[in-house]
Amino acid sequence: MIKQIFREYDIRGIYKSELNESSVKAIGLALGRVMMAKGTKTLSVGHDARTHARQIFSWLVSGLNLAGLKVYDIGLVPTPVGYFSVFTGRFDANVMITGSHNPKEYNGFKITIGTDSYFGEDLQLLYKDVAWLMDKNEMIPDDESAIKFDIKSEYVNYLKEQFSHLFALDLDIVIDCGNGAAGEVVTELVKGLNLKAKVLHPEPDGEFPNHHPDPSEKENLVDLQRYLDNNKAELGFGFDGDADRIAVLSKDKNIKGDELAYLYSLAMKNPRILGEVKCSQNIYDALNKRGSKSFMGKTGHSNIKKAMKELDIDLAAEVSGHIFFKERYFGFDDAIYAMLRVLELVYNGINLKAELDKLPIVYSTDEIKFQASEESKFKIIKQLKQQLENGQISLPQIKEVIDIDGVRVRFERGWALVRASNTTPVIVMRFEADTKALCDELAMKFVSAVKAIKEQL
Repeated sequence: MIKQIFREYDIRGIYKSELNESSVKAIGLALGRVMMAKGTKTLSVGHDARTHARQIFSWLVSGLNLAGLKVYDIGLVPTPVGYFSVFTGRFDANVMITGSHNPKEYNGFKITIGTDSYFGEDLQLLYKDVAWLMDKNEMIPDDESAIKFDIKSEYVNYLKEQFSHLFALDLDIVIDCGNGAAGEVVTELVKGLNLKAKVLHPEPDGEFPNHHPDPSEKENLVDLQRYLDNNKAELGFGFDGDADRIAVLSKDKNIKGDELAYLYSLAMKNPRILGEVKCSQNIYDALNKRGSKSFMGKTGHSNIKKAMKELDIDLAAEVSGHIFFKERYFGFDDAIYAMLRVLELVYNGINLKAELDKLPIVYSTDEIKFQASEESKFKIIKQLKQQLENGQISLPQIKEVIDIDGVRVRFERGWALVRASNTTPVIVMRFEADTKALCDELAMKFVSAVKAIKEQL
């Protein structure tokens, strides 16, 4: 019943129906035993702003305590603060209780042991342990005892020191915290650096009364765009529910994560940069042309952090706004740090719009999301790949099919991507070409193919 919440790179499900007292306590106990076996002694546990976060905290910690771990409560903080707590050596492991950008009824766990994400096959093995505990009806008593620890102040002070040169930066900006966890840090950081910033919706509120906490969706950026249109602010920044994803807006452009990677690279010397399957070919080509070494990997924060270590990556990015800095930082995705690095580009005299305007013109779609059940979405991808191999879809000549994460099909003048989301029951599609007509044609043909396959299942 709960197998589907153990996803590729974290645990995520619906409160009460999937994440309830029985399942969460079992997750805590099973995970605690895994951590103990790995030599973990101290564990920090934090959470985002969701209304059920503290209840889930109580259940999870009950299991962790029974396993024998020493648990520290770092409270309501952005997910990057949890990562910071282990990457700086303060704790041996961290669990962030968060539903990230999912609707308010969702919650979940992002797990870090040492500086490694706990994901993939490890999560599937954990599921088996959890299922065994639940079948056995193991009694796990209530025990939410944990030592309070203020890692947030250490994090804020670190950022203030690292970016002290931005103090009183002469740039008007607007920041939308979206009633998520970002507000716990951003207001203090803005004050500490004396930034000329208007902060929208800083109060953490798990009901998300102003808009859904997903900055990759245009409708959730309306408040940012309206402020940019009607005031003198030059840049706008938005965050998802746990502040590990960023949106960057100018008055006339939504700067995507892969474009941010290109802009960041301008201030780096021959960096090794990792993108993912949704990134523009235009960006890969531009990076390589100017002396960077680019790589393509799987989508997902855990996959990217693993690949960064294996490939000695300086900077990684997802189109959706996960940005990972190893150069001058720790290598985890941190939207608040990413915001400061954008401000630093401006401080150093880099004109963001002018630099992006130098790139070749391409036409691309935003992410097209097609509803598909958890059971069917991977079957759809498999059948689509078979149809491509058999030439069943009328398309321009295919140059390459990349199947590291879904299906990315390269043509002479464009590309198409169809992949199954690992966090929601949807198929995600994206298309790019050197003309709008070809981009639209690719989108029409692939969307039609996906719809037809779904109807046949």
